[in-house]
This record gives sequence, structure tokens and C-alpha cells, in this order.
Amino acid sequence: MTGDRSDSGDSGGAGDGQADSEDPNDGVQYHLEVAPGDVADSVLLPGNPERLDTITDCWDGATVVGDHREYRTATGTHEGTPVSVTSTGIGSPSAAIAVEELARVGADTLIRVGSCGAIQPEVSVGDLVVTTGAVRQEGTSDEYVREDYPAVADYRVVSALVAAAERLGHDYHVGLTCSTDSFYAGQARPGFRGFEAAGSDDLVDELREAGVINFEMEASAILTLANVYGLRAGAVCAVYADRTTGEFRTVGDDRAAETASLAVSLLAAMDDRTGAAGADGWHAGLGLDRE
Repeated sequence: MTGDRSDSGDSGGAGDGQADSEDPNDGVQYHLEVAPGDVADSVLLPGNPERLDTITDCWDGATVVGDHREYRTATGTHEGTPVSVTSTGIGSPSAAIAVEELARVGADTLIRVGSCGAIQPEVSVGDLVVTTGAVRQEGTSDEYVREDYPAVADYRVVSALVAAAERLGHDYHVGLTCSTDSFYAGQARPGFRGFEAAGSDDLVDELREAGVINFEMEASAILTLANVYGLRAGAVCAVYADRTTGEFRTVGDDRAAETASLAVSLLAAMDDRTGAAGADGWHAGLGLDRE
């Protein structure tokens, strides 16, 4: 979508005379090209647009409702539960745009479904990592909130992802993630011609000793924005890289897709049980299934 917005900021701002920012999101969202009613309450967030087919293959059916730049969106149902998926492209800046615009059209639950590199020796290529919180080694979330604000996953989303992985029989690990802005220097990989960023020699060891499980590039921004905006969010990633052995294989996407999709159905059941019990929020004593 393009157009001349030269007249959109001509209204006066605050008392200093500064013009108000333009609002490119009147109805249809500027980047995602979706509108209210196009997406479900729960949206899965892969980075790669090509992962949409892997994810929607797990569903009862789906229809593409938006396709613009790196953002491709489809909506359907999983076991009768409404669900959507939007690809975010690579990195936190584009992921934050997806969060902003999905929230504007009514989404309230966001689950990153991606790939990652593991730095703990007990984690194997093809396993899943369910994120409980993330090291904010990316700059996007710093533009929203102070740097010591935690990037924490919603406990209900974590519970649903763990329960889904258990029911599906997938190998998984639960814990901390490090989100970076750079696939190479930021994750202590050599750059072009062997370039090594300052501190890269110690980065992986320091994070491993601190209990961090994996590297990826979007979770901390998604979790931070979700908490700032009062949304639910979490992340499940398939392990492509074992940084302790050097093994790299692009496997596990189907397991992550199945787990996240089932988690959405479980979350719907958890919400139903919470409402039926008149509880302020879901807890383990309420169970996971619809009655």
C-alpha cells in the first residue's frame, strides 16, 4: 500500500505545535493488510512465510487473508478452535510490527513458532524448546521499555505448549532463550572473512552457564510487547543447530507446528474452564480439557 500522506499530519499536536504522527492503520493494517475480523484471537507467528503451509496442514482448514511483503496471514480452525498464523520475517523489528498490527485487529494471544540453535549439551537437533523467558539481546524492545524490564512468557501459554508437546510425544525442553539481532556476530558465529565480534569468545559459555537453552531472533520482543500491551504470548522453536557439536539440520518444523496448533486448542479449553469455574485466572487445578 502506498500513497501520499502529506495531508495526514496537518492537525496540531500538543501545545508545542508539533504535528501528530500519521496513522496508516485506518481499518486495513498498513504492513499486514488485514482488517478486524480477518484473524482469530490466537495467532501463531513463524518467521518464514513458507512455514504457513506446514502449520495450516495441521488444521481442519485455512484461508489466506493477507499477503504483503514478509507478512502472510491465514485463518482457519484447529479441532474446531479458531486460529490464525502470520509470518513475521526475520528479526525483532518486523516481529514487533506484526504484534502491533495484529493487536489492532483483535488478536490477544501470540505464539512464536520458529527455529533456533541450542547451546546446552542435553538438547538435540530436532527437539523443541518452549520459552519461559528471554534475554533481550535485541534492540527493538529497548525502544518500548527500560532495558531491565523482563521478557516473560505467559504462564498459560507455557502450560499449553508443554501439555501439547507431551500429548504429541515430542522431545522438548523448557526454559530461557536468548534473542539476538544478528544471526552471525550476535550469536558468536564468525562473520565474513572470519570476523569475530568483541566478546564472542565468551558469549556462548556465559549464557550456557547461566542456564540459557537457545538462540533465536524474535521471542524477547514478542514477549516484551505482549506484556506491555496486556496480551498473552509464548514461543516454541525447533532446534536446527547444536552449537555444542556443530550439527545443523533443518528438522522439527512439523513438530513445532503441531505443538503450537494444539496449544491454541488447549488454551481455548483452559479459558472455558476458567469461565465455568468463575475463577479469576486459569490454574492447574482446573485442568486442560473441555468438559
